[in-house]
Amino acid sequence: MPGWSGAALDFPRIQGADVCGTIVATGEGIGAARVGERVLVEPCLRSPDDSPAGEIRYFGSECDGGFAQYAVIPAVYAHAITSEMSDAELASFPCSYSTAENLLTRAGVLAGETVLITGASGGVGSAAVQLAGRRGAKIIAVAGQSKVDDVRAAGADRVIPRGDDLLKTLGGESVDVVIDVVAGPQWPQLLEILKRGGRYATAGAIAGPIVELDLRTLYLKDLSLFGCTVLEPAVFPNLLGYIENGEIRPLVSKTYPLKQIAAAQTDFLAKKFTGKLVLIPPQDRSELASS
Repeated sequence: MPGWSGAALDFPRIQGADVCGTIVATGEGIGAARVGERVLVEPCLRSPDDSPAGEIRYFGSECDGGFAQYAVIPAVYAHAITSEMSDAELASFPCSYSTAENLLTRAGVLAGETVLITGASGGVGSAAVQLAGRRGAKIIAVAGQSKVDDVRAAGADRVIPRGDDLLKTLGGESVDVVIDVVAGPQWPQLLEILKRGGRYATAGAIAGPIVELDLRTLYLKDLSLFGCTVLEPAVFPNLLGYIENGEIRPLVSKTYPLKQIAAAQTDFLAKKFTGKLVLIPPQDRSELASS
């Protein structure tokens, strides 16, 4: 289907922002030739005019998402992809990797720059480690002590255990860019370690959204702060190219049949994994009936 009009968030709602699948039917105005096409779903659904002030909807939030055997999406957000990876591997990319790439794009990360990435064992953080490495940046990652080896294997040049004093460990004005999904009490240190003219980009606040900001740090150091929610138009097409060219790899920690979604969500909340957990929907009606 080519698109739909907006509606207020209502319930019940099928969640699930990450989807890889095959088109089985098309709506009015979309050629039947797309049936059978393997696609990745772009989860950030912008208004038709792409204006920053336009309506933004998210797959699995303002509309039903991918925790199902079938899903519906406007055709423009179903991107054809050619890859030897499994559906589970490809499904680990859309939301986390597009969010990470958007953070790096908005912050303008360049080769040779030093980038600090918080929450580096999570979906967005581990994606940012790979994608910053792809850009040729030097990566300092922050992660739990038990996940240091995993994050280093993902491409971090240095891993600092979560909770360590960043100012004491790195020193002031030591990094060019901070990519943050954590925030919380340690947030002021993130601006202190930025060099003059440094850039900070955020798309999350898992340690707490209320932070203390000394405006003198912001303006005396000429810092730039970026809030990153809506994807830049080029981000998802670029991500598809990285995947098809083998420039990034999936970090799938574990897969579950869809009927075990409660177990998957319990494991997700336990945060004892690195990368992504993936749900596998029923492949046929008999499997659906047995689930």
